[in-house]
Amino acid sequence: MMKPMLTLLLAVISAPLLPQQPGPAREPFVRENATRKVAPHTFVIPDFDTGLVPNVGIIVGDRATLVVDTGLGARNGETVLREAQKVSGNGALYVGITHFHPEQDRGGQAFPANARVTRSKGEDQDIAEFGLEMANTFAGRSPINAELLKGATFRKTDIAFDREHVIDLGGVHVRLLAVGPTHTRGDTVFLVEEDRVLFSGDVAMKAFPAMASLYSSVRAWVAALDQLGALAPRIVVPSHGAMGDATMISRYADYFRALQTRARALKAAGTSSDDAAKMIQAEMTSQYADMAQGGRVAAAAAIAYKEGQ
Repeated sequence: MMKPMLTLLLAVISAPLLPQQPGPAREPFVRENATRKVAPHTFVIPDFDTGLVPNVGIIVGDRATLVVDTGLGARNGETVLREAQKVSGNGALYVGITHFHPEQDRGGQAFPANARVTRSKGEDQDIAEFGLEMANTFAGRSPINAELLKGATFRKTDIAFDREHVIDLGGVHVRLLAVGPTHTRGDTVFLVEEDRVLFSGDVAMKAFPAMASLYSSVRAWVAALDQLGALAPRIVVPSHGAMGDATMISRYADYFRALQTRARALKAAGTSSDDAAKMIQAEMTSQYADMAQGGRVAAAAAIAYKEGQ
C-alpha cells in the first residue's frame, strides 16, 4: 500500500512543472525530429514545457553514446533511441537516469540489450523501496498515460556507483554525481566535462523545487547546490523546463537559504510548523514570483522547520 505522505507528494509533483499554453493539455510524448545541438558533443531533445516529458540528453563521443533519461514508457523510449541514432553511429550505448520517476526511467526497455544502464545506488534503493507506485498513480490519471506505461518495468542496473562515476565516451567524459537526498534519495546529475554542460535533473530548475521523497532534505539540497555551483557549468539542462546557466543553481541556493533562515526564526519564536509553512509559502511565492508551482513551498518549509536548530 502506498504510504500516505508519498500519496501527498505525488499530488504535488505530478502537476505540469511549468504553465502550459491555453487549450487542451499536451500528450506526454517526446517530440520526434526536435533534437538540438547545444555544445560540440551534447544534444538535447527539449520537453517543450510538456508535463511528464523530460529534457532528454544525448552525449556523443568517438566510441560511445550516453542518453540521459528515456521518457514515459517504451513508445517514448523508442523515439529517444531513434533520435540518438540520428546524431551518432556508435554501437556502444549507455543509458543514464537522473532519478527513478516514470518519465525519466520508464522508457529504458526500448533500448537494445547491449545498452548499459547506469544508476546511483540511491536510485536502486528508491526502485527497491517504491517500485512502480508512482507509475501506477500516473497510469490511473489518463488513458494515454495508461497506454504508455502498460507493462513498463525498470531495466536492471548494469553499472551501479555510490557517489561518483566517470564514463569515457571517447574524446568526451561525462561525470556522474549522486547528490541526493534532494528531490529524491537517488538524484544524479551529469556533467559533460569538455562541454561544461550540466544535466541537473530536478535538483536545479526554474520552477520551485519539489520535495518529492520521504527522504528529501533541505539541508542536503543546499549542500548539493554548492557542489553543483563549484562545477561551474556553462549550460544547465534541467529535467523539465527551459535550459539556463549557472544562475539557475544559485537561484535555488538563494531560495533554500532564505527559507531555512525564515523557518529557523519562526521556530525559535514558537510558531507551529503548520503556521510557519503557510507563512513561508505566502512570503516566498511573492519574493520568487517568477518561479512556478508555488504550492511546493509549504513542503520544503516543513522540512526546513524540522531540520532547523
